[in-house]
Amino acid sequence: MEPKLKNLIEKSKNIVFFGGAGVSTESGIPDFRSEGGIYSRVYEYPPEVILSHTFFCSKTEDFFSFYRERMLFLDAQPNKAHYALAELEKAGKLKAVITQNIDNLHQKAGSKTVFELHGNVYRNYCTLCNKFFPIGAITATTGVPHCDCGGIIKPDVVLYEEQLDDRTLYCSVEALRRADLLIIGGTSLKVYPAAGLIDYYGGDNIVEINKTPTAADSRATLIYNSPIGEILG
Repeated sequence: MEPKLKNLIEKSKNIVFFGGAGVSTESGIPDFRSEGGIYSRVYEYPPEVILSHTFFCSKTEDFFSFYRERMLFLDAQPNKAHYALAELEKAGKLKAVITQNIDNLHQKAGSKTVFELHGNVYRNYCTLCNKFFPIGAITATTGVPHCDCGGIIKPDVVLYEEQLDDRTLYCSVEALRRADLLIIGGTSLKVYPAAGLIDYYGGDNIVEINKTPTAADSRATLIYNSPIGEILG
């Protein structure tokens, strides 16, 4: 781990990590907005449209075609950043991971307290009877997956036009309010309302780890424009 960051972590007792897609790019999962990311490619419809509640309801089969091809990376494994955060939690330093990712890699690495703002691809539910299904309900089927009751099985992920889960938001806000160190990594801080959550942090130290500048840079104690695994690992 980078020495200045290590020193800051050693002095802290209540750390929260707030992360985005850049945390998982080192695991082979593309992000959204950088060159080569999901949004940089040409599709029949813009990804922001495909990944919307309206599109899911009106063009459900097209939604699942894109979702299976572009949003599922089930062979991906945690990288150095995921494991470093899990170790900080085991050491009693890190109290929560707040993530915009839906890939489950923090949990695979061993993190226990993970607040998933945008859901998790491994969870799926029937839109009619609310029965939950594992990922196989999506990957082992083609077209639109259905429950025995006839309802559509929807990934438990937050689409555009949908609200974030109230309890996840509450827990994230409370964690940020109690933190004495906030580490922000792999996020452009351009996706709201998720990005606005960091305003609930009132501590003195913010560490920013991102390849490009963000709105949090002016508040940061330390700024690293390097891959997050290199800094945390």
